[in-house]
Amino acid sequence: MAQELDYVIRGGTLADGTGAALREADVAIAGGRIVGVGKISARGAEEIDARGHIVTPGFVDIHTHYDGQAIWDSQLAPSSWHGVTTAVMGNCGVGFAPVKPQDQSRLIELMEGVEDIPGTALHEGLAWNWQSFPEYLDALEARPRDMDLCAQLPHGALRVFVMGERGANLEAATEDDMAQMRRLSAEAMTAGAIGFSTSRTLNHRTVKGEPTPSLRATEAELMAIAMGQKDAGKGVLELISDFDQPDVASEFAMVRRIVAASGRPLSLSLGQIHSNPDGWRDLLGMIDAANEEGLPIKAQVAPRPIGILLGLQASANPFSHLRTFQRIAALPFAEKLAAMRDPAFRSALLAEAENPGEGETTHVLIATSLLTNYHMIFPLGDRPNYEPAEATSLANQAAREGCSAHALAYDMMIANGGKDFMLRPFANYAHYNLDDTGEMLGAQNTLMGLGDGGAHVGLISDGSFPTYLLSYWGRDRAHGRIDLAALVKRQSADNARAMGLLDRGVIAPGMRADINVIDFAKLGCARPEMAYDLPAGGKRLLQRAQGYTHTMVGGQVTYRDGEATGALPGRLVRGSQPAPAA
Repeated sequence: MAQELDYVIRGGTLADGTGAALREADVAIAGGRIVGVGKISARGAEEIDARGHIVTPGFVDIHTHYDGQAIWDSQLAPSSWHGVTTAVMGNCGVGFAPVKPQDQSRLIELMEGVEDIPGTALHEGLAWNWQSFPEYLDALEARPRDMDLCAQLPHGALRVFVMGERGANLEAATEDDMAQMRRLSAEAMTAGAIGFSTSRTLNHRTVKGEPTPSLRATEAELMAIAMGQKDAGKGVLELISDFDQPDVASEFAMVRRIVAASGRPLSLSLGQIHSNPDGWRDLLGMIDAANEEGLPIKAQVAPRPIGILLGLQASANPFSHLRTFQRIAALPFAEKLAAMRDPAFRSALLAEAENPGEGETTHVLIATSLLTNYHMIFPLGDRPNYEPAEATSLANQAAREGCSAHALAYDMMIANGGKDFMLRPFANYAHYNLDDTGEMLGAQNTLMGLGDGGAHVGLISDGSFPTYLLSYWGRDRAHGRIDLAALVKRQSADNARAMGLLDRGVIAPGMRADINVIDFAKLGCARPEMAYDLPAGGKRLLQRAQGYTHTMVGGQVTYRDGEATGALPGRLVRGSQPAPAA
């Protein structure tokens, strides 16, 4: 090997991203690329001793929401702490371009409502030095980062840009509207958008409670946007929809027609709905059948329960919709904790919790019932447990201890200085285990996604999915473990290929040197913590990782032993990327 090497990673156990069996190998890096794999005799300017560690490609996270944070922050935590070296944002049809000046607040309200990102932080942090989507890409490109970033064109922003109030009010698009959306879709893809995303779920609402603008978009409108991608010859499609509804077959038939006509790959969200625990199998069966007919449709799945964290620091808790709690809700955290420790306040709040219906609105009653289903609420613990036994639910604990579940939840909220969290699964946990989730992970046409890095900052801490996938399913689960090489492939090569990023996701000569060196015995997720470091002092849940000794992006070490090195080699990736020349 004649060329001078920047790094040689020595003696690691290689999980190369292809799914091949683990093997011992050195990895040589020069000029941001992998230039050799095997026994490397030449020395690198820096040598990394990986003996006893696994060496993987950098992870590709296809479902994040860094659309705002990427404007003001060069370190895209928490994802960058969990081995992610390429992130795709602009999911769920929400984002900040294209935009007219008069609609900036509307897009912030949509992002705040759908993704629980504080509007105050977005108002302060966004520069708004763009209107078109290409101009937004230019703004993103101006900032160096600790990972590569791909952006999707969001349907909500596009619809409001073209239709104004009519789009926000869910009116049907006219022929002229659709023609303009098609043109703007092609423009965005040509400028470097990785794809387009849309939302058709009733769960997505603005902070004012209004439905997401794309909720009732017709097939003709969605087809026009997809055909814009066909015009450009590039771009993927991402869809969120309520496939648990009775018309799942007709909704999926529409998806099939759009993919068939446009030729563009599509991914959609898949989870186990607790009210219909086997419905996911029907949808996955439809996806499998579509692939057998040559239609590139995949399902994004999660490696653990989909749910929220409840606690005194979180955006919600079992008492957060009650009038008594609302009196202290806006207080600084220390004052709120002090109020909760007052026996008189405790008595008043628990009394209202036992009888919440007096004078309350239907909205409050529904929200309260969702947050107080104690049979499906569990202590998360100092070592987070995402597959808790049914016996550990607050309802069952309270029954054993002879107290009310409300009282038990109250005491958990103020324990440990008010910093503990409870886990409230909404999906993937109908049978109090992750067996069905394991089936989803092993299915042929699924992708790892749904982590929502950068979003739900007061409710969800799922940016740690990549670490959890490897550590729990590859090492810790008592039964049903999955081969580590297959898990690495899931989080790297499979996701990269699905996005058209053919230059990464595998450790092989010519590929980008996006690499993790991992002490697998120590790999794991720390307990979530609340930080107050967003613009305007906004809060966000962060969850550290353990076990990553080195993370490399483009041949530069960005993290050593979990700490940032200061290197910022990450760039905006404009669209799909070809495989390196042989």
